[in-house]
This record gives sequence, structure tokens and C-alpha cells, in this order.
Amino acid sequence: MQYGRYLEEFQVGATYRHWPGKTITEADDHLFCALTLNHHPLHTDAAYAAERTQFGRNVVVGNLVYSLALGMSVADISGKAIANLEVDQLRHLAPTFHGDTVYAESTVLSVTPSASKPDRGVVVVETRVRNQRDELVCSFRRTVMVPSEHGHPDLQPADLPPPVPPVGE
Repeated sequence: MQYGRYLEEFQVGATYRHWPGKTITEADDHLFCALTLNHHPLHTDAAYAAERTQFGRNVVVGNLVYSLALGMSVADISGKAIANLEVDQLRHLAPTFHGDTVYAESTVLSVTPSASKPDRGVVVVETRVRNQRDELVCSFRRTVMVPSEHGHPDLQPADLPPPVPPVGE
């Protein structure tokens, strides 16, 4: 199974459908809210959401949807990344609710070899997130620095220093 891509493997216009999708549970949403200190009742208080919002129910926090899509894309886009450089144009386009399943796909917008370091380059992708009803709920662009296949060979286990023994041995 391939995990990530070298610079030469990206082609402008190529679209990668990330698999599998993820059904977002109430527990997922509440845990993410707790971890990120987002206590807005729209996400965590069913009575508040039912009585005081246009949706009539809890809405999944948008950054969870974004984070899931980013994670889904790693195997196809940034699994070999040297660095994630930028995320921009993050748009939350429609609400996601507990029980919705999200799917993501990314399209390569540009591939640029480095002018100063021949062992790498920069790839820009746009990722789109859809729910089980094929509604576009989120999109974003990201810029990733990836190695060139012809730059430096990957380190082999024999090239690595021996492991450091635990303290006291």
C-alpha cells in the first residue's frame, strides 16, 4: 500500500478520493469540543440547539470536519511530507450533524520543484468534503512540501544509528 507520494508522482488535475469515510458521532464531536476547549452550546447542548438555533439540533464543530478530512488525505497527499506549509481558503459551506458521514477528495492544483533544493518541491491541493447526501460541507487548500524521488534516498534501517538503551542499563 502506498503512503504518500513523491513530487514526481503528483500531476496537476489528478483527484484522489480518500477512503474510508467517517460517520461523526455525538461522542466524537463532544470529545473534540472538550479537547479544543470549544464549549459553544450549539455543539454540546441539545436543548439549547433545539430551542435557540436555526438548525434545531446540535451542529458538529467545523474544525472537526476539517481535521477529519485532513487526516483522511494523509495517505494520498502528505504521507511523505517534509512539512505542511499552509492551509488557506478554509470554508465551512453547510452544517454537519451527529450521525452524518463525511467523505473527502483532493485535487492537485500545482506542483513546483524547489529552485534551491533539488531534493524537494511544493504541492498545492484543494480538498472537498461531502456528506452522505453528496452535499459539499467543507473545502480548503493546503500547501505541502514533499521530497523528490530522485533527491536523497530514503534511509534504510542499516543507515540509522543503533537505538539508545533505556536509562539504567
